[in-house]
Order: sequence, then structure tokens, then C-alpha cells
Amino acid sequence: MSFQPNPGDEVVINDIAYTIGQHPAAPGLAYAQAGRQGIVYQLLPRNGSIHGAKALKVFFPKFRIPAMVYQSEHMESYSELPGLQVCKRDVLTPERNGALIGKHPDLLYAVLMPWVQGQTWFDVISDQRQLTAEESLKLARALAGTGSAMEQRGLAHCDMSAPNVMIPFFSEVENLGKMSAVELVDVEQMYGSKMDRPDALLAGSPGYAAHRTVHSGLWSSYADRFAGAVIIAEMLSWSDPVIVEKAWGESYFDQHEMQTVSERYYAMRESLEKRWGSKLSDLFIRAWESHDLSSCPTFGEWYVALAAVDVDQANAAAAVTAEEEAANSSEADVNLKKSSEPVSEPVNTQDGNRPQTPHSPDQEAVVNRLFLQARALEDEDKPAAALEVYRSLYHFIPHNSAMQMEVEAAIKELDAKLNPKEDTDKPVPVPFYRSKKFMISSAVLIVLLAGGVPTVKILADQAEVKQKEQQEATRLADIKAAEEAEAAKAAALKQQEEQEKQKAADAAKLDAEEKKKLAEAKKKEEERKALQAKYDKQAKYEAFLVKQEQQKKEAAKRAQQEKYDKQAKYEAYLVWKKENDAKLAKQEAERKAAAEVKRQQEIAQKAALKKKRAQNVVTLIAHYNKTYNAQKGRKIENAESYARDFKNLYNTDASYFKGVGKVAARMSAINKFLSNNSYTLPNL
Repeated sequence: MSFQPNPGDEVVINDIAYTIGQHPAAPGLAYAQAGRQGIVYQLLPRNGSIHGAKALKVFFPKFRIPAMVYQSEHMESYSELPGLQVCKRDVLTPERNGALIGKHPDLLYAVLMPWVQGQTWFDVISDQRQLTAEESLKLARALAGTGSAMEQRGLAHCDMSAPNVMIPFFSEVENLGKMSAVELVDVEQMYGSKMDRPDALLAGSPGYAAHRTVHSGLWSSYADRFAGAVIIAEMLSWSDPVIVEKAWGESYFDQHEMQTVSERYYAMRESLEKRWGSKLSDLFIRAWESHDLSSCPTFGEWYVALAAVDVDQANAAAAVTAEEEAANSSEADVNLKKSSEPVSEPVNTQDGNRPQTPHSPDQEAVVNRLFLQARALEDEDKPAAALEVYRSLYHFIPHNSAMQMEVEAAIKELDAKLNPKEDTDKPVPVPFYRSKKFMISSAVLIVLLAGGVPTVKILADQAEVKQKEQQEATRLADIKAAEEAEAAKAAALKQQEEQEKQKAADAAKLDAEEKKKLAEAKKKEEERKALQAKYDKQAKYEAFLVKQEQQKKEAAKRAQQEKYDKQAKYEAYLVWKKENDAKLAKQEAERKAAAEVKRQQEIAQKAALKKKRAQNVVTLIAHYNKTYNAQKGRKIENAESYARDFKNLYNTDASYFKGVGKVAARMSAINKFLSNNSYTLPNL
């Protein structure tokens, strides 16, 4: 029996009774959220209090992995980290929860974990909810802090994206626990030194995946750096109405824009620099222009930069921008009034009072992409999902256009296929997909399907499950017929194999006789070669004796010649020795004179070196004092320049300066300052 609970149904897990929560926006339906790997249901304590609520994640068959037990045991220690509350997990196993799993097989290896209140970052972007500067900074700091704590322990979420970042900070329910302003969910792909590598790796979510690595699976300690940089930049920029208005949909960036030069990229970069300063803008640029994940800024760098920013600067920049926009808006209104005076045409407001407005190229591209997505779902035999896309697309296409007629026809055809009419006399209700409420609730689905995220509504999932069960029965019948055909084919193959074996035996017999003949011929050839080798060996021996006699005669002749040569060399040596002794005596006198001159020069050089070293010590102390004074005066660039001058001069004679007074201590302080300009130089 599949697990399809209704609100108020009771579920007993580990001897604790829970009830299924009711969706706040859809009375009568269970509170459930669909994701890539499964569906998450809200479980409430028996007293009905929202505090102490749990989340039950029921995985799709592909992701029901026994190793989830081992993984969850190692994750539990990370639940104390800020933002990783869902790591406190309890896996339903046959040994502990056999009765419940027997009743609902879908619950095999399901996970029970804390329910995180609040919206997702996806909801904030989709609703185009503008934040205050204080809210933006608080969320960005919280995410950077969580990422930094994970990096310090060698962890990575490996699918950091807007739907997986919860914002308890915006929850209407009072937070009684020590919950972070930001919480991460869907941690099944988490990377860690003690974690097993998942069988199927995710390549990141659209709008947050670096295009240079999106085709390969993400599972390393660097996996979150690029996506985290984009989300932090989004959080900081979401207090800027210009950025909120430019958002693509479910994320600020379209996936095709990732790590490319685009209008949205320049707008975000300018907003970050204007509102939050160049340090945060530079970190975003580093991540955007990175060639691999390891070269992106760490979460620690983001946290340090965020700790130093001032909210007042962002508010001041926002005030200036608002004044400029007000002035531009007034001027635009005047120009619009002037340009609209000569012409006045009626507006077509049929079909739900929708005006005929021109569509921008970006909107047309989105409409076309959604249309192709719906067609693809039809081809994949997913009518329920295709119907949802068509219904959502209907509100974004021009009135009375060819595409509108085609979409209307597709909606009617799919609706008739999924919901066949029993009584044609009943009045036809107004399609709910034309209501304003549906337009708002389906906005999330539009951008999810357009970006390729496999998240659909719960009702659509249930319809597809029923259809898949029918398809599964048909598939099993086909498999049985295929197995019978396969058995008949196997019998024919067996008979054919026996015939082949007989042919092979006959061929082997012929091959053996042929090999025997070849062996006899080979033996005769080897005997002939052995006799020829014997004759060749005798001829070589006789030639060796002749050669040896000739060598003896030549050796005697060389010995006599060497005797004559030695005598001539000895006589020449006596003449050379006499001349050489005189030459050596002269060279020795010259060497002693040169040595005396060199000794006098070395004495002079040592005196000059001693004087120069004394001057350099004074110069080093002066450089250090300049560096110290520049740092005190907050002239960091001047301080770094003086520090480099100190280091360059010190390295010219480091072995000497190391033993002079406190010069070595000053050098140590200079190195620390150059490595970290926030280090305070001591007064030496």
C-alpha cells in the first residue's frame, strides 16, 4: 500500500504518535513538499503544537538506499553546527519499524528529522519579496557562517541552491530553539571524509551551477563555493529593487548566463559595490570568473568581509538610488503623457480582461522554452505534468495568437485524457487555471519546469503514480511474454550450439593431422640446420687460429716501437722540467705579490662592509618605524609599501641582520603584517 496520507492521519514511529499536518494554503491536503529525491511530509505531535514538529522524507524508489543508515549516523554529530539542524536524522529500517513498513512499503529507509519553519530562499525570489538592508546582511552572514563552519570540518552540501536554503528568520512561528537564520535541507548528497560517495551525483541546480563544472557530478569539499557565492550575492542584492525586478525567475540568473558577461551580472556587481563596498564585489567577481571551484573564495573570506560592512552605507546608497529613480520616473511620466496625447486606441480586454501588451524578447524566450518543455513532457508520456505547464503558460502568451489557440487545444485534449467526462449535461466549471490565485501559486512550477528542476506539485505526482502503476502492469505482461520468447530462443540456440560443437570437433581432428605433418617437416629442417651449424663452427675455428698468429706478430712490433718512444719522451721531459721549474719560481713570486695586494683589498672591503651594514641597520629601523606609524595612521597601502622595503633590504643580508639587536623580531612582525594586514605591529 503506497503512502498517501490525509491531514489528521496518525503515524506511529519509534513508539511516538504523530499526525499528518494540513497544508496552510490548501485545506484538505496533506502538508507535503516535493523535491528531487522524494516527498517531505509534516508530522505534528499528538497535542497538535507546531513546536516539536517533524519532517518525514519519503524517498522515490531510486533513492531508497540501505547505506542511508550509516550516512545518517555520521551526520548526527554535525547537527550542532549552525544551519545543519536536519542532520539530526532517524532512518526507518525493517528491524525497528517492520510493522509500519509492511503496511506502507514506500516508507522503507524514509528519514525522520526536525521540521524547519519558514520560507525557502526560492520562495523569496519567486515572490519578488524585497528585503531591508538589515535583513539582507543578516541572511548573508548566517549563510557564510554556516558554510565556513562546514568547510572547517571538510564538509560540503553539494546541491546548494535556493530551494535547499530555508529561512526560519521569516517564519511566523515563534522560534523557541537555537535555530539559525538560515538552515540547509536536502543533505543526502553531503560530502565528508566519512561519507560514502553517492551512486548518482547531482550536477548542481540551474541558476547556481558553474557552467564549467555543471556536466560533471559535484562531490568534493569545494562543491559549495560557487553556488554559495551566488546565493550570498543574491541575499545582499535583494534589498535593491532594481535587482529584484531583473530576476530571471526561480533564481536571479538564468542557467545559460552562468559565468558569462550579461546585463544581470553587471547589475549585481554594480549593486554590490555601491551598497556594500568593493571587497564584497571583488569576492563575487572572483567566484564568477573562476576556472574551477577550488579558486572560488572560501566561505571564511565571505564571513570576514561581511563582518566589516556597514548597514548605514547600504541604506544611504538606497536613499540616493530612490531619489534618482523618482526624478527619472517624473521625467518619464511627462514624456509618456506628451507622446500619448495624439493617439488613443481601445484596449482589448476579453478573456479575463487581459490587455494586449507587447512581449519583450526575454519573455518571448521564456514562453517558447516553456512551450517546448510541455511538448517534451507529452512526448515522454507525462500528461499530468504537461497539463500543468500548459495551464501556467496560458497566462503569458498574447491574446488571440496562434500559440494561444494551440495551447487551449492542448489543455482540452490532455484534460479530457486525464479526466474523461461522464455526464455532458453538467455545466462546465470555469477553469481554475484562469484565476489569479492559480497564477500566483503556479509561478514556482513555471520556473522549475523551465529550468529543468524535477519538482512538480503533489497532486500531479499522485496522478502520475496511478498512471505509472497501470504502465507497470502492462510492462510486466510484456516482460512475461518476452521471457517465454526468450526460452524458445534459448532452446533453438542450444540445438545450434550442439551442431556447432560437432563441426568444431571435425575441424579439430583435421587441424591435428595438419599439425602432425607440420611437426615432421619442422624436425627435418632442424636436423639440416644443425649439420650446417657444425660446418660453420669448424670454419670459424680455423679462421680464429690464423687471426691469433697474426695478432702475436703485431704485438711484438708494437712493443719495440713503444720502447723507442719512451726514450724520446724521457729526454723531452728533462728539457721541459728545467724550463718548468724556472717558470714555477717566477709564478710563485708573482702569486705572493698578488696575495698581498688581495689581502689589503679584503681589509678595505671588510671596513666598507661594516660601515654599510651599520647604515642598513639604521635604514631598517627607519622603515619599520614608518610602517608602524603608517598603520597607526590607517594608511595601509603606505604601510605595506614600507613593509616591503624593509623585507627587501633585510633579505639582502639576512644572515647578518638576524643576529643584530631586535632586527629579526621586526622582520617577524613585518612578515605577519604582509600576510594579514589586520595584524597590529608591536612598538619595537
